[in-house]
Amino acid sequence: MSEMQNPYEDILSLPHHVSPTRPAMSMQDRAAQFSPFSALTGYDSAIKETARLTDIKADLDEYERSRLDAKLQVILEHLGEDFEVIITYFLPDRKKNGGSYTDFVGVVKKIDEYEHILLTRNGKQIPIDDIVEIRIDEQWDF
Repeated sequence: MSEMQNPYEDILSLPHHVSPTRPAMSMQDRAAQFSPFSALTGYDSAIKETARLTDIKADLDEYERSRLDAKLQVILEHLGEDFEVIITYFLPDRKKNGGSYTDFVGVVKKIDEYEHILLTRNGKQIPIDDIVEIRIDEQWDF
């Protein structure tokens, strides 16, 4: 049996072709031709959004509600002072059901009973119905 001959033997020793009219492509551009592509634009983002976890807003019982009301009363008595509080509240998610719990640390400027919101010194508005915990200085805490 004879040795098999390479079908490209006749062109293997030819010099590499260089176009006289077109500039050479950079290595990065050449590599990009072979990189994977996304056939479904936005699909990866949709998968990540679906996988993102959110919390469910907790319902407070009457005892917890009355404790919050008492602490709001203490805050109301100290408006205008540098009375720092830590407020944990539920922040609804803008894209899907649920949300997350976040803390505000600072001074409450006003309690708007008509709109049912707390206005902070830095301009944040916190809906009173979304508050789950208020921590204040130990001398006022109960």
